[in-house]
Amino acid sequence: MDPDSGPDPATGDLVMALARRLRRAHVEALAAWDVTPAQARALRVLAGAEPMRPSALAEALRIAPRSATEVADALEDRGWLRREPDPTDRRATRLVPTDDGRRLLAHIDGVRREASQRVLDVLTPAQRRTLHEILAVVVGEDL
Repeated sequence: MDPDSGPDPATGDLVMALARRLRRAHVEALAAWDVTPAQARALRVLAGAEPMRPSALAEALRIAPRSATEVADALEDRGWLRREPDPTDRRATRLVPTDDGRRLLAHIDGVRREASQRVLDVLTPAQRRTLHEILAVVVGEDL
């Protein structure tokens, strides 16, 4: 294909295939910790923010409030999250990761990085930098 004639439609397919491959590697890595991807995402959001209400977690994760409550319940059952009263509204609660939850998240992040590295090990360091630069432009942020 002529590079000046526009994007190759197969490029999107390749990006999606890479995303699926990375997701599989991450799911496999999380399985050792008995953590679902949804739980890991929720914990990551909570650890990177001030204590938040379940509705704010649902919004951040772009899921239904009921689903956010289920994820929070599972995290709380495992001791990775605690609920505390909201100081501005005594009827509401806020979600806060526990120290165990923060430690777990640090482990998860390390395991996910290692899984990503294994998938991307077929690239040279220069190719990895180029891929990162290209994806950051396409995604619109510096990851």
